[in-house]
Amino acid sequence: MNKKILLLLSLVLCACLLSGCAMFPPSRLETMFRDTTEDSAATKGNGDTVTISRELYEQYQQFDELLELMDAADAYYVKDPDHQEMLYGAAAGLLAGLGDPYTFYYDPEAYQQMQEDDEGNYAGIGVMISGDYRTGLCTITRVFKGSPSEAAGVMRGDILYKVGDDLTVTAENLQEAVDIMRGIPGTEVDVTFIRGTDEIRLTLPRALVHVNQVESTLLEDGIGYIALYQFAGECDKEFEAALNDLTAKGAKGIIIDLRDNPGGWTDAAQNIADLFLDAGEVYYLKYRGGYEEHTYRSKKGRADVKLVMLVNENSASSSEILTGALKDRADATVVGVNTFGKGIVQAVLPVGDKGAGFQITIAEYFTPSGYAVHEKGIAPDVEVPLKEGDKGMYDFADPTNDYQLGTAVETMRKKLNGETP
Repeated sequence: MNKKILLLLSLVLCACLLSGCAMFPPSRLETMFRDTTEDSAATKGNGDTVTISRELYEQYQQFDELLELMDAADAYYVKDPDHQEMLYGAAAGLLAGLGDPYTFYYDPEAYQQMQEDDEGNYAGIGVMISGDYRTGLCTITRVFKGSPSEAAGVMRGDILYKVGDDLTVTAENLQEAVDIMRGIPGTEVDVTFIRGTDEIRLTLPRALVHVNQVESTLLEDGIGYIALYQFAGECDKEFEAALNDLTAKGAKGIIIDLRDNPGGWTDAAQNIADLFLDAGEVYYLKYRGGYEEHTYRSKKGRADVKLVMLVNENSASSSEILTGALKDRADATVVGVNTFGKGIVQAVLPVGDKGAGFQITIAEYFTPSGYAVHEKGIAPDVEVPLKEGDKGMYDFADPTNDYQLGTAVETMRKKLNGETP
């Protein structure tokens, strides 16, 4: 019985994931043991016995099925079960039960990896991948310079099909595939891509990869071009440095390329939007129950440039926050195709004392004009779908072969000449 109570308490701790963050109320277990007076019901008893209220006991009974499963594993599983790994799985399953693909649990290894990704350095094959939960397909959206993938000829637009012999990659198991492709520099991994009708199997070495989030250049006619790949690391500082460099060189118009940018930290989107906005709202949040939070604002002072936003179907989350804010308040012209439509935000928080964490959807966001982005996306002012057969396989800042960028450049020329795009 003592063992069962300890397992029960462990599972409840695992279930009460929010107790690790000060912005949420304490867990019921924490509350149960908060009263340390002599007559506290939580401290009555002696030895290995703990007394709790009937109300709490009845609540904890809902975890009895999980305890039965753990007991069954102890009794019958072919190997000695790893209770800690089972608890990690229980935590992951608990959040999966919400049915939200953007809410999930990070075990300590995954949480550390997520933080390393945000810092922009890791050991792997050197690609950025976009997983579409609607189609299941995982598409290469960027191949990093100097990476093993670039050396092997992997291209933007390739479909990640298999990792190793057994794992067929989908949006649902993409993280598992990424975990396998990461590893010790110098070791190898077999990866299969699909390009058109061809299946391409490569043995790629893992190597240290540096992920820059921003690239920029000055095009003709005073048009600056900034590609922002992800809202991670210090991308807002990188972006501001690129903007300052371009305006110092005489740029009067800025094209911000957010194609295939899956989003990331919302405060980075706010900081970048602030560069182009006077004081006012950048976006606002609506929580469960209808409560609205209007605290995400820009400060006075803005860059004196014209703006064009270049987006596609993979521009999501913080990309849509930035696009919506600049469209509503900075007269930005949106070029490309309808964005993804992920108008919800997540909190990413640590939990427990073993280095784990979790991500949970907490609110829906709206543009300054009150437009709800979620499941609708942002429609372009100038619609430019990719031409048939175009997989994005061209060099950076190539408006001649990159048809969407070429259209963005022409749109900017019209704006700079005072014409209506």
